Amino acid sequence: MITKYQLIQKRIFDLLLSLLLAPILAIPIFILVMISTFDTRQFGLFLQTRVGQNGRLFKIFKIRTLKREAHVLGHLDLSATTFGKFLRAYKLDELPQIFNVLAGHMSFVGPRPDVVGFADELEGDDRIILKVKPGITGPATIKYRNEEDILSQQSDPENYNRTIIWADKVEINKKYVQNWSFYLDLNFIIKSIIN
Repeated sequence: MITKYQLIQKRIFDLLLSLLLAPILAIPIFILVMISTFDTRQFGLFLQTRVGQNGRLFKIFKIRTLKREAHVLGHLDLSATTFGKFLRAYKLDELPQIFNVLAGHMSFVGPRPDVVGFADELEGDDRIILKVKPGITGPATIKYRNEEDILSQQSDPENYNRTIIWADKVEINKKYVQNWSFYLDLNFIIKSIIN
């Protein structure tokens, strides 16, 4: 299982890499936020509450990909714009999370930060996942990089997500925490870049 010393080692790596990358990514992120602002007609950067290390809640940064559209009977519908779909396909909507890493809310590698109702409800041995900071990438993220496509093919996507995908992610992330090494993190970062 990951030790306190290893958590410190992991944080030092995250801090150094984010300090290196943040100035390089700041201008591309700014440009994407501006394009998204015009594309969605709302401010292109948004915050969403996620479950972090030890179950603490934090605000994750993302580039907006959904546009509100009025429909019949006054209902509002949220759908991804063409530009938004492009951002999602290449995970560019997640670039601002470099600042979550810099702030210490996230790590480059770890379990993806979930919305309330998943990680915060873990019990028993499964809570080991909460010992580490959630990551921009990780083993479960890489396995389920096409999660939206998988869910779109299901008759009951919400149930499939909770009973099949989420259960599998928990097992994958438990193994990650139990077998953590610096080499393992580097391996997942490289896999995320080349895939």
